[in-house]
Amino acid sequence: MPPIRFADPEVPRAVYAVRTENREMIVIRSILIGAVAGMRAMTPLAAVSDAARRGALSADNGGPALLAHPLVSAGTKLLAAGELLGDKLPSAPDRVIIPGLAARLVTGAVAGAALAPRSRRPTAALLGAAVAVGAAYLTFNVRMRSMRRFGQASTGAVEDAITVGAALWIVNGAKPDKAGRSLSR
Repeated sequence: MPPIRFADPEVPRAVYAVRTENREMIVIRSILIGAVAGMRAMTPLAAVSDAARRGALSADNGGPALLAHPLVSAGTKLLAAGELLGDKLPSAPDRVIIPGLAARLVTGAVAGAALAPRSRRPTAALLGAAVAVGAAYLTFNVRMRSMRRFGQASTGAVEDAITVGAALWIVNGAKPDKAGRSLSR
């Protein structure tokens, strides 16, 4: 197949820059949702599931079909609400114990993959999972330092607001076009 020739030599660079920027945006969303999973395991999954149910995610990745089911969407929201409430209890386990890290690893991978097109899904899942584990340790240390000064309930409420706001902002930035493809391609 012959190469495409452009009248203006700058056109290929511009096309490449747009394609590269869009690929990076997909990766950035997966990284960011992974960071949110590091703070709260269920919130990113609830946000992605709700967006998939509303048809606000790209249909070309395979993940949203299951996540879009009304029972899955409702269940993830209930689990996220329970996690947000339970985190304020003195008996709440640390996020850096094995079960907490495993939950963050899984939800970071699923949410990261759900924000990416099928061709980028493995990379997005890996990034979402890896960042979730790293963010769990980072946010745990920040939370422990904050709790010494401000207490458990107030620091938890601030972290909840950041988590929910960030998850909704990230997911709402992945809206599909009229053909059902992510605008971030």
